[in-house]
Amino acid sequence: MELFEAINKRQSIGKVKAQELPRALIEQLLDAGNRAPNHHKVRPWRFVVLTGNALKKMGDAMADSQRERFPEIPPEGLDKTRALPLRAPVVIAVGVDKPAEPKVLELENYAAASAACQNILLAAHALGLGAIWRTGEWSRDSKVKEFLGFESDQHIAGLIYAGYPEAESEPAPRPSYQDRTIWME
Repeated sequence: MELFEAINKRQSIGKVKAQELPRALIEQLLDAGNRAPNHHKVRPWRFVVLTGNALKKMGDAMADSQRERFPEIPPEGLDKTRALPLRAPVVIAVGVDKPAEPKVLELENYAAASAACQNILLAAHALGLGAIWRTGEWSRDSKVKEFLGFESDQHIAGLIYAGYPEAESEPAPRPSYQDRTIWME
């Protein structure tokens, strides 16, 4: 797939089949993420790949966290939360290393991990997969971070859900860059 075609046609696809992905395909996604640009060549991303039973365990961690925060939540609410990671056969959590040297800024590490997320999404699209980059409360939740092996003050740049798309779809038109651009000469 040509680069600009991948950029222009890539879209978030949240509905994917439950069919497992071959490990070699997942490794291609990780390799793409690993090729992201990063200042000081520190490779500040950490990939945690969840498949199979690990997705259920993550759902349990999410439900436990929700129960602690909202003790009055009904069981069906916890079941809905528990099912969130099961929306795809693969979830790749992209963690961000804390800077280990004074010259490395936390913002630079987060930006590099975000670039890794984008590379993974573009690779997924080029490989015929559907993928969606999710953040939100679960990427900031301390119990989810603990489950994934991250420190409570460590960032998660995204949870990337990936699988074979349920249906083919065309990307929605996007507004032009023009209203977000100032030219200075």
